[in-house]
Amino acid sequence: MWKDFKAFILRGNVVDLAVGVIIGAAFGAIVKSLVDDVIMPPIGIVTGGIDFANLYLLLKPGAKAPPPYSSLADAKAAGATTLNFGLFLNTVITFLIIAACVYLVVQAVARLQRPHPTAAPTTKDCPYCKTAIPVAATRCPHCTSQLQAA
Repeated sequence: MWKDFKAFILRGNVVDLAVGVIIGAAFGAIVKSLVDDVIMPPIGIVTGGIDFANLYLLLKPGAKAPPPYSSLADAKAAGATTLNFGLFLNTVITFLIIAACVYLVVQAVARLQRPHPTAAPTTKDCPYCKTAIPVAATRCPHCTSQLQAA
């Protein structure tokens, strides 16, 4: 059983998948930081200083402290039930950025795998002497044979 498990783990596809998942998780963390730390603060300034991470709807006040709560962390600490649409918005923006990056990577790989068009041939072989001659030639310059028009 151990031998079969070892053979399964060491197959190329499983190792490639593991590397892809690890790289994807690291990339997701980078994009989350990009959204939370770089993109959302300027958007918050433009929208009047709104911190999207603290946008929530209070569904039920907490038992430990009465509302109003100054932040989502305070509401959670008080045991309040909240609908966290600001965090959801951050997550949607993170997803859109990751999806755009994946789309760009897929397009780049597809472009690399696309066969390059080959140029039209500029020469052909003379059917009599087998010498390379221009495609538009009507007479072979080597054996002087009359050729059919191309």
